[in-house]
Amino acid sequence: MHIVFVEPEIPPNTGTTARLCAATNTSFHLVGPLGFSLADRYLKRAGLDYWPYVDVHYYHNWEDFLARRPPGRLLAFSARATISYTRVRYREDDLLIFGSETRGLSDEIRTALADSLYTIPMPGRHVRSLNLANAAAIVLYEALRQLGKV
Repeated sequence: MHIVFVEPEIPPNTGTTARLCAATNTSFHLVGPLGFSLADRYLKRAGLDYWPYVDVHYYHNWEDFLARRPPGRLLAFSARATISYTRVRYREDDLLIFGSETRGLSDEIRTALADSLYTIPMPGRHVRSLNLANAAAIVLYEALRQLGKV
Protein backbone atom coordinates (compact mmCIF):
# COMPACT_ATOMS: atom_id res chain seq x y z
CA MET A 1 0.00 0.00 0.00
CA HIS A 2 1.19 3.51 -0.81
CA ILE A 3 0.08 6.99 0.25
CA VAL A 4 0.86 9.77 -2.23
CA PHE A 5 0.68 13.47 -1.32
CA VAL A 6 0.72 15.82 -4.31
CA GLU A 7 2.12 19.25 -3.47
CA PRO A 8 1.46 19.20 0.29
CA GLU A 9 1.70 22.60 1.95
CA ILE A 10 1.44 22.12 5.73
CA PRO A 11 4.37 20.37 7.43
CA PRO A 12 2.44 18.83 10.35
CA ASN A 13 0.08 17.01 7.96
CA THR A 14 3.02 15.41 6.19
CA GLY A 15 4.75 14.60 9.48
CA THR A 16 1.60 13.07 10.94
CA THR A 17 1.13 10.96 7.83
CA ALA A 18 4.76 9.83 7.99
CA ARG A 19 4.02 8.55 11.49
CA LEU A 20 0.91 6.77 10.14
CA CYS A 21 3.02 5.17 7.41
CA ALA A 22 5.60 3.98 9.95
CA ALA A 23 2.80 2.46 12.06
CA THR A 24 1.26 0.60 9.11
CA ASN A 25 4.32 -0.30 7.00
CA THR A 26 2.96 1.89 4.21
CA SER A 27 5.19 3.58 1.64
CA PHE A 28 4.91 7.38 1.52
CA HIS A 29 5.39 9.33 -1.71
CA LEU A 30 5.79 13.12 -1.75
CA VAL A 31 5.22 14.84 -5.08
CA GLY A 32 6.55 18.39 -5.37
CA PRO A 33 6.76 21.15 -5.34
CA LEU A 34 6.39 20.95 -1.58
CA GLY A 35 5.14 23.96 0.36
CA PHE A 36 7.87 23.53 2.98
CA SER A 37 11.42 22.31 3.46
CA LEU A 38 11.97 18.67 4.36
CA ALA A 39 14.18 20.01 7.16
CA ASP A 40 11.21 21.92 8.65
CA ARG A 41 11.09 21.51 12.44
CA TYR A 42 7.26 21.19 12.41
CA LEU A 43 7.50 18.37 9.88
CA LYS A 44 10.06 16.57 12.01
CA ARG A 45 8.15 17.21 15.24
CA ALA A 46 4.92 15.79 13.82
CA GLY A 47 6.73 12.68 12.60
CA LEU A 48 8.60 12.45 15.90
CA ASP A 49 11.44 9.97 15.75
CA TYR A 50 9.63 7.71 13.26
CA TRP A 51 11.15 9.15 10.07
CA PRO A 52 13.87 6.44 9.91
CA TYR A 53 11.09 3.84 9.75
CA VAL A 54 9.22 5.44 6.85
CA ASP A 55 9.73 4.20 3.30
CA VAL A 56 9.59 7.69 1.80
CA HIS A 57 10.07 8.63 -1.86
CA TYR A 58 10.38 12.14 -3.34
CA TYR A 59 9.41 13.34 -6.82
CA HIS A 60 9.99 16.76 -8.38
CA ASN A 61 6.48 16.96 -9.85
CA TRP A 62 3.52 14.88 -11.08
CA GLU A 63 5.27 13.93 -14.32
CA ASP A 64 8.31 12.70 -12.40
CA PHE A 65 6.01 10.64 -10.17
CA LEU A 66 4.27 9.07 -13.17
CA ALA A 67 7.63 8.19 -14.73
CA ARG A 68 9.10 6.58 -11.59
CA ARG A 69 6.13 5.39 -9.55
CA PRO A 70 5.80 1.82 -8.35
CA PRO A 71 3.33 -0.50 -10.08
CA GLY A 72 -0.24 -0.54 -8.84
CA ARG A 73 -3.57 1.20 -9.32
CA LEU A 74 -3.78 4.95 -8.93
CA LEU A 75 -6.75 5.78 -6.70
CA ALA A 76 -7.39 9.49 -6.20
CA PHE A 77 -9.36 11.11 -3.39
CA SER A 78 -11.07 14.47 -3.62
CA ALA A 79 -13.83 16.40 -1.88
CA ARG A 80 -15.09 17.08 -5.44
CA ALA A 81 -15.68 13.39 -6.24
CA THR A 82 -19.04 11.67 -5.81
CA ILE A 83 -18.27 7.98 -5.20
CA SER A 84 -17.46 6.99 -1.61
CA TYR A 85 -14.06 5.55 -0.72
CA THR A 86 -15.92 2.62 0.88
CA ARG A 87 -17.06 1.43 -2.58
CA VAL A 88 -13.47 0.57 -3.58
CA ARG A 89 -12.16 -2.99 -3.31
CA TYR A 90 -8.61 -2.20 -2.33
CA ARG A 91 -5.49 -4.12 -3.39
CA GLU A 92 -2.15 -4.36 -1.62
CA ASP A 93 -0.29 -2.39 -4.28
CA ASP A 94 -2.77 0.51 -4.56
CA LEU A 95 -1.42 4.06 -4.59
CA LEU A 96 -3.77 6.33 -2.60
CA ILE A 97 -3.41 9.85 -4.00
CA PHE A 98 -4.32 13.03 -2.13
CA GLY A 99 -3.91 16.67 -3.18
CA SER A 100 -2.71 19.73 -1.33
CA GLU A 101 -4.49 21.16 1.68
CA THR A 102 -5.76 24.34 0.00
CA ARG A 103 -6.21 23.29 -3.64
CA GLY A 104 -6.76 19.53 -3.55
CA LEU A 105 -5.87 17.66 -6.72
CA SER A 106 -5.48 19.68 -9.90
CA ASP A 107 -8.14 19.56 -12.60
CA GLU A 108 -5.59 17.76 -14.79
CA ILE A 109 -5.08 14.95 -12.27
CA ARG A 110 -8.80 14.64 -11.46
CA THR A 111 -9.58 14.40 -15.18
CA ALA A 112 -6.83 11.85 -15.84
CA LEU A 113 -7.99 9.71 -12.90
CA ALA A 114 -11.75 10.30 -13.32
CA ASP A 115 -12.48 6.57 -13.39
CA SER A 116 -10.74 6.08 -10.04
CA LEU A 117 -11.73 9.25 -8.17
CA TYR A 118 -13.35 8.86 -4.75
CA THR A 119 -14.49 10.97 -1.82
CA ILE A 120 -14.95 10.67 1.92
CA PRO A 121 -18.61 11.62 2.45
CA MET A 122 -19.19 14.56 4.78
CA PRO A 123 -22.82 14.92 5.85
CA GLY A 124 -22.12 18.31 7.47
CA ARG A 125 -22.81 21.24 5.16
CA HIS A 126 -20.37 23.71 6.69
CA VAL A 127 -17.05 21.98 5.98
CA ARG A 128 -15.37 22.05 2.54
CA SER A 129 -12.92 19.24 3.18
CA LEU A 130 -11.27 17.11 5.84
CA ASN A 131 -7.76 17.59 7.15
CA LEU A 132 -5.29 15.96 4.75
CA ALA A 133 -3.66 13.69 7.34
CA ASN A 134 -7.08 12.61 8.64
CA ALA A 135 -8.33 11.83 5.14
CA ALA A 136 -5.26 9.69 4.40
CA ALA A 137 -5.72 7.80 7.68
CA ILE A 138 -9.42 7.16 7.03
CA VAL A 139 -8.81 5.73 3.56
CA LEU A 140 -5.69 3.77 4.51
CA TYR A 141 -7.37 2.06 7.45
CA GLU A 142 -10.38 1.11 5.33
CA ALA A 143 -8.00 -0.42 2.78
CA LEU A 144 -6.07 -2.28 5.47
CA ARG A 145 -9.32 -3.47 7.06
CA GLN A 146 -10.52 -4.88 3.75
CA LEU A 147 -7.19 -6.63 3.23
CA GLY A 148 -7.31 -8.17 6.72
CA LYS A 149 -4.22 -6.27 7.85
CA VAL A 150 -5.80 -4.61 10.92
